[in-house]
Amino acid sequence: MAGDGFASLPKPPYYAVIFSSQRNAHDDAGYGAMAERMVELAAQQPGFLGVESTRGTDGFGITVAYWDSEDAIRAWRQHAEHTAAREQGRRDWYDHFELRVAKVERAYGWDRTNGG
Repeated sequence: MAGDGFASLPKPPYYAVIFSSQRNAHDDAGYGAMAERMVELAAQQPGFLGVESTRGTDGFGITVAYWDSEDAIRAWRQHAEHTAAREQGRRDWYDHFELRVAKVERAYGWDRTNGG
């Protein structure tokens, strides 16, 4: 899926939308296709900065989408195709999810392959 690995982000501040979810076993192929489409579509939206996502074998996953403003987050939430995907997720794919929005004030990292 697009978005695998670390997102390349600007210096803070920016916003993180943290989506934690527990998948059920229904329609893995349909879910995978929709998840890829949502990353593709989000990347086309003004204010989108990047995404990081992972899912364990137990179905628990975390996706963090990064945005430059709360206005950009609101616009994404109101996007018609994203709204339809959320509804389908509730109906077909998720047993539980939590969504949190946070402002990133500081960020740092380390990378062994780049001289760490």
